[in-house]
Amino acid sequence: MKIPQSLLAITPGEPAGIGPEILLKLAQQQPDLPLLAVADAELLRRTAAALKITLAIHEWQPGQAIADSGLACLHTPLAKTEIVGQPDPANAAYVLNTLRQAVALLQSGTAGALVTGPVNKAVINQAGIPFTGHTEFLAALAGIEQVVMMLAAPGLRVTLVTTHLPLRAVADAITTENVERCIRITANDLRKHFGIAKPRLQVLGLNPHAGEGGHLGHEDDAIIAPAIARCRADGIDAIGPVPADTAFNPPRLQQCDAVVAMYHDQGLPVLKHAGFGRSVNVTLGLPFIRTSVDHGTALDIAGQGIADASSLGYAVLMAREMIAGNIR
Repeated sequence: MKIPQSLLAITPGEPAGIGPEILLKLAQQQPDLPLLAVADAELLRRTAAALKITLAIHEWQPGQAIADSGLACLHTPLAKTEIVGQPDPANAAYVLNTLRQAVALLQSGTAGALVTGPVNKAVINQAGIPFTGHTEFLAALAGIEQVVMMLAAPGLRVTLVTTHLPLRAVADAITTENVERCIRITANDLRKHFGIAKPRLQVLGLNPHAGEGGHLGHEDDAIIAPAIARCRADGIDAIGPVPADTAFNPPRLQQCDAVVAMYHDQGLPVLKHAGFGRSVNVTLGLPFIRTSVDHGTALDIAGQGIADASSLGYAVLMAREMIAGNIR
């Protein structure tokens, strides 16, 4: 028994959702994966028993070796036994604690990357804990001012200048500094973790037709274009502002390594249409690697044994490739 350098810390997310199920399915289907669950061990055992998944859950502590079979688990206790399909605010702190524990493993060098399952943002907020998403929470844990949310699918990568904001608040959140940081973080991490020596970025405008020369809004010319110019002056291959309605045409995508979108629903609907179930959520700009599934908690099918673990599998694969610096 040993602890591999490529060990992946994996958090299943909302205990009442499909996260525990897809984690167990993946561990059973691919027993050679170096996974360390950060979760309630009894939750995993109850889920395995209910779904007739044959998999031993081994409780693990830092400094111990990882068993050659079954699934190692850093036991993090629930506050209240889960009811499948019914998230409970009492367990909100548990969900966030699994993330804290996993990040500690990364910071100590015990794990090489973090892979996260889906969480329920609403129930965490119902518990009185301000929470907008994994991306922002992990940035705060790492003490990073700005990180970048990227979704990647075969043939398409999209990063976001703003993430989980009401549409009414988006324009005010887009500043030249924020756009510039997003472009720089995207370019840097594509070099660092994806092996792309000179990333080519296509930066979208905010308004229809990228503002139509100021007739449909000032943000494209006054805010976004200067950010692109600053980055280009430093040798970053970024073009734009590009009208969003033509940016995803295949000829344009073939000429770039990533699309920088201004807001969540500008870029992600296209990506999820093209690669739902095969896309991976990646947080760029962190001092560690983090990937995640591209779907939610699926409370309506939790506990039925029909949840598909393929997105989690893709997230694990990308994490391993990022560790090796060998993205396919």
